[in-house]
Amino acid sequence: MLQTDDKKARGHQRSPSDTQAFRERTKRDALNELQQELHKLEASATGEVKQEIQRQFEGFTHLFKRFLQEEGPSLQWNGIQKLPDDAIKDYNSLPTPEGEEIKALLNKLIVIKLNGGLGTSMGCHGPKSVIEVRNGLTFLDLTVQQIEYLNKVYNANVPLILMNSFNTDDETQRIIRKYRGIDVDIHTFNQSCYPRINRDSLLPIAKHCDIFDDIEAWYPPGHGDFYESFRNSGLLNKFIKEGREYCFISNIDNLGATVDFKILKLLLDKREASPLEFVMEVTDKTRADVKGGTLIKYEDKLRLLEIAQVPKEHVDDFKSVKTFKFFNTNNLWIKLSAIERVLEKNSLNMEIIVNDKTFSNGLNIIQLETAVGAAMKSFEGSIGINVPRSRFLPVKKTSDLMLVMSNLYTLRNGSLVMSPQRMFPTTPLIKLGDNHFAKVKEFLTRFPTIPDLLELDHLTVSGDVTFGRGVTLKGTVIIIANHGERIDLPPGTILENKIVSGNLRILNH
Repeated sequence: MLQTDDKKARGHQRSPSDTQAFRERTKRDALNELQQELHKLEASATGEVKQEIQRQFEGFTHLFKRFLQEEGPSLQWNGIQKLPDDAIKDYNSLPTPEGEEIKALLNKLIVIKLNGGLGTSMGCHGPKSVIEVRNGLTFLDLTVQQIEYLNKVYNANVPLILMNSFNTDDETQRIIRKYRGIDVDIHTFNQSCYPRINRDSLLPIAKHCDIFDDIEAWYPPGHGDFYESFRNSGLLNKFIKEGREYCFISNIDNLGATVDFKILKLLLDKREASPLEFVMEVTDKTRADVKGGTLIKYEDKLRLLEIAQVPKEHVDDFKSVKTFKFFNTNNLWIKLSAIERVLEKNSLNMEIIVNDKTFSNGLNIIQLETAVGAAMKSFEGSIGINVPRSRFLPVKKTSDLMLVMSNLYTLRNGSLVMSPQRMFPTTPLIKLGDNHFAKVKEFLTRFPTIPDLLELDHLTVSGDVTFGRGVTLKGTVIIIANHGERIDLPPGTILENKIVSGNLRILNH
């Protein structure tokens, strides 16, 4: 049996304090190394670009410091408190404003769309906002139409502000020129541009500051960057001076996120004892939304809880529709003067999202990001409003695109309205196979026209399947072409509660 000298062995063991000191030293080293690398990168920039890069790097260094310091979960699961009854208001209980009151409300509002994302996940080049979604109109076209209609009908002047990223700004600037003759003031600003970090060395992978020469080395740090970037652009100050009081923020790909008069009236109701500073639209969680962020009370404050913050052993609890009944739509209404105050006091606090990515060459990198809704706990007077599902209509996949292009909706002044012929208020659940339907171009070749979905509950399509014109789908329909098989549904096919599998080809002769 191997004997050891206990005294000697003990001399090589680290005491807890030694381990702590070691960690602190490695953190200090990591921060010093990063700052040296950032100075080198700064040195490669010139003129105005250099000033902007310095400001961006200050923000990034602050985020990186927090990343090094914050260990373990950002909350203790047992510390989650029961939501008070008044934490979430029912949308249907809100009064509706009328006539001249609407114009007065609209003149206190600005609309902000988060426009930093690319359409790459759907196989499209350029900003996601330029994907055509209905009648040849893009997300951006529909947004501009909605606001033009409001301004025209109510003789108002609601401005549209687009938060772009370095990925989307150039093309967006070119596109918005076509709206010059339209009665909407459009402003843009860019969110930050941060360097991607090597996961092993914790150092930037960029070698210089020419972003477009090495675009893979940079990233936009999530929409939580909105607050600082909006202030730095000068637009926050401009709109406060003009007498605007609230901004309505939403993702540009959420076609349900339109200006809502009832919520606006609630915000500007002078009878409220203390003004609402932060309102998050939430909607009832279904099994399809189990990964969506939810509202909780923690340390006596309302806050957003995202799945990334949940300890592994509680993920099933988080996904439970019974335990957490609502999820965040990312439609937010925030008081402009409150944003200014929180930034001045330096009290903005958002959890860091560590986004791991692996490049095709095997390089592992991390992106440090934040989410705009996570700032909720930094504001006073925060509530959720339980809104109808119709206010959450995001287009993340071609299955979502299929819904919004179908006869389930009609287009009215830039807004999608569910057809009165649909008997149920919910939309069908659609699953399209990634191999054949994930990219918009391929999706459109397989659907020369979108089928009639008015009576559809559930559709699953997998494999090499093509739909003819004028197809009708009802109830639950499952269509599966296994490997090497092909299914071509003839024009005019009606499928109700059917499973279709095998080979089906009808050839013209």
